[in-house]
Amino acid sequence: MVLAPGLFAATAGEQDPRAFVTQLAAKVMETMTIKGVGDSERAARFRAQFTADVDLPDIGRFVLGRYWRGATPEQQQEFLKAFEDIMVLTWSSRFKDYGGDLRHAVTNVTADGERVVVVESKVDRERQQPIQLQWRLKQTDGGFKVVDLVVEGSSMAITYRSEYASVIQSNGGKVDGLLAAMHSKINELQAAPPQTN
Repeated sequence: MVLAPGLFAATAGEQDPRAFVTQLAAKVMETMTIKGVGDSERAARFRAQFTADVDLPDIGRFVLGRYWRGATPEQQQEFLKAFEDIMVLTWSSRFKDYGGDLRHAVTNVTADGERVVVVESKVDRERQQPIQLQWRLKQTDGGFKVVDLVVEGSSMAITYRSEYASVIQSNGGKVDGLLAAMHSKINELQAAPPQTN
């Protein structure tokens, strides 16, 4: 079901999914392409936006799948914190690498069930192919939250779910093996040489 601009807002409260994605993308791109800001400050700004607009607990439960139920509350919280760190470090670096001349435009909005909306958009880059995005948004009492981002056909949530399930299986089905691997990944990402634009 394709939605006309503003139509979903009339049935799901005040927020329009098209406007939500447009504003979110603009904030992220402004943060990630600002000149003269070090990686740590860039990551801190990105983290604030990420935790406000992304439903991390929902994504975390999906990513761990059946292993979420078998994890202790302490393991669940450790996983969510490590997952947040990995997402912030990975995506803040990725957006920075895209460069400063970015133009984002929403191209389509469709409903996927009663509470999920898929917003399709593209990011035009100078002298490069556009990046095709799909933002999966869930309607919550506080407005929309991102529950997945599909970049060039690759789902962030499904990719992490597959990778993490493989790590857990190779560690005898133990979540602790994944947590150790995640902490190693965080150390690796944090050790990357600092840069400024």
